[in-house]
Amino acid sequence: MNAVLPPLLLLDRLLQDWLLEDIGRGDRTTQSLFTSEIPLGQAQWIVKEAGVIAGLPVAARVFQLLNPEAKFTALVAEGQWCERGQVVAEITGPLDCLLTGERVALNLAMRLSGIATLTNKYVMQIADLPAQLVDTRKTTPGLRILEKYATQVGGATNHRMGLDDGVMIKDNHIAAAGGIAAAIAQIRARIPYPLTIEVETETLEQVQAALQQEADIIMLDNMSVDVIRQAVEIIVAFLSLQA
Repeated sequence: MNAVLPPLLLLDRLLQDWLLEDIGRGDRTTQSLFTSEIPLGQAQWIVKEAGVIAGLPVAARVFQLLNPEAKFTALVAEGQWCERGQVVAEITGPLDCLLTGERVALNLAMRLSGIATLTNKYVMQIADLPAQLVDTRKTTPGLRILEKYATQVGGATNHRMGLDDGVMIKDNHIAAAGGIAAAIAQIRARIPYPLTIEVETETLEQVQAALQQEADIIMLDNMSVDVIRQAVEIIVAFLSLQA
């Protein structure tokens, strides 16, 4: 598992926003329980359904932002498969911190673990093939960087993180430019080095056009298995001639 968390400069800003969304003007329940000295508390996180665990470092940061005295101890490795009933983490610290931060921390860990688990399911299905699973930009607004982290935990590879991360010429771009050749030519003349150019193709003719224009990556989109096979043969043959 080679997943890399975003730097704290970015992660903390996200977590603070989410904590503020939940806490609002104050945790009325917890603050009303403790009016003077805050007792110490301890909690355990227990798996309710088997799967791949992801997001424990993120959850730990939630509690640390609320109170630096909180201690989050992960009992399993990030990306580890865990069975129902397994204890995956222990949290100790001032009880108000544990009560106020638990929902944000749990929500994030549960969502990221769910994504990692489903991702891993597909990764295992292609484990014996010379292929890798790649994610998309179809993420929940505000959660992209963490959801893409979770796909990495599950064994997938990140595609571009955003529109500024790489060029991907889709069907609407092709239509707007008047064809693949025109789209690639216009974009290549204007993008900064070393951005790559990826083209989404739906026909064998588009595959051939992308090859002629030396696209860096060719996506085979909405094709039948038979057409995909033909497209791969065309690409391999073209690259063999260029070698």
